[in-house]
Amino acid sequence: MRYTDPELKYCPKCDEEYRAEITMCATCNVELTGGKERLAQEEAVKQKIDARSMTISNDDELANVRKGSLHDMKQLQTLLAKENIPSLLAGEGGSCGKGCCGDELYLQIKVSDAEEAMRVLADDFKAKTALDSHDLSTAHAVFDTGAESSTCPACGFSFSTSSSTCPDCGLCF
Repeated sequence: MRYTDPELKYCPKCDEEYRAEITMCATCNVELTGGKERLAQEEAVKQKIDARSMTISNDDELANVRKGSLHDMKQLQTLLAKENIPSLLAGEGGSCGKGCCGDELYLQIKVSDAEEAMRVLADDFKAKTALDSHDLSTAHAVFDTGAESSTCPACGFSFSTSSSTCPDCGLCF
């Protein structure tokens, strides 16, 4: 997170910084947050993170949140640890859980930390894939051959279903 000036304003959506007299974000068209309010929010988040326990007891209910290689799961484990979210790596059945007995491991967290852990992992995924700056409004579009026209789920271009390829981005259906 970058430095927050208490005398300036910030967009809660895109994180842009504005002069104190400006009230709306020019890009997102949302009301800006004052620097003092933002500092208070940041402090509350920091206190919440610092209050989390990094221990997992035998009584804690665990949930598998990801499955992957030892390398990938270690990276996610490190990411969660930065937010004080404890996690374990576990293998399937006869696996030793160290990555040498099987190809993939499960990343496990306490069920009570699930919501926050999923937010951290989703934010990381969006940042690494640049999906946080991509318009996903057409991602669930379906190519229907019975319809007269369709919207490409990749780029959002509308076109006639007589073509099985999006004329804008080249996605094949």
